[in-house]
Parts: sequence; C-alpha cells; structure tokens
Amino acid sequence: MDKDFDKWNKEKKGLEKTGPNELPFHEREIWWSSIGLNLGDEQDGKNELFERPILVIRKFNRKLAWVLPMSSKEKEGIYYYQLEHDGKIFSVILSQLKLLSVKRFRRFVRKISPEQFLEIKNKIIELLNNDQ
Repeated sequence: MDKDFDKWNKEKKGLEKTGPNELPFHEREIWWSSIGLNLGDEQDGKNELFERPILVIRKFNRKLAWVLPMSSKEKEGIYYYQLEHDGKIFSVILSQLKLLSVKRFRRFVRKISPEQFLEIKNKIIELLNNDQ
C-alpha cells in the first residue's frame, strides 16, 4: 500500500500554523494525536487527520512530551502493555517511545491509574536494561 506523504505533509503544515503552542496536559493521560505517516514499521496515524491515541509518559513542559502510541488491537509480548477500558483491550506500544509537540495533540481521552502507569514505566525500564 502506498502512503500519501504529500497529504500528511499538508496536514502537518496546518498543525504547525494552527496547533496550540502550549497545552495543559499531564503524565498518565491518553490523547488522540496526529502522529502522521511514518517510515517502515513505525506506527502510523489513521484517518484524514493521521491520528492515533497516545499515552503521555513524561511531560517536559507545556509544549513537549515523551509519548507511547497505542493500538486498538490486542498485541502481546515484551514490547506491549495491555490496558482495558469499557471492556475493550488496547495495547500500549512500548518500543515506540517518541517526542511529540503538543501541536499534534487533538483531544483528551482519559487518564490511566497510577498503578497502571507505574507498571508501564517499569516495563520501559526493563526494555532499556534488556541486553538482547
């Protein structure tokens, strides 16, 4: 399947002009975010806004955060963490930690529990310490 990078580039230019420069967001929050079209096996956004839910892992300031993309497909293994919400399983993709500008943030979804957040952070640390 060919990716329409030109369409994403146009959307990204619009986000640069109209996206918020600052946003009151917090760690543990899930947001729909325009993460765009990416290369290879990097997680892409969906729909005309190239969106995907993301989990905020570390807030650096009101403009930047480390985030993890999420999938509505249940995925297993050391690179995933399952979250349940309203009887549905979502996968947090631990291997695709990335820095995002809040200009990409679209709308707030919800906040996960402190216990779930700690488990996710510990799994990231395990991945960093794993000498495969």
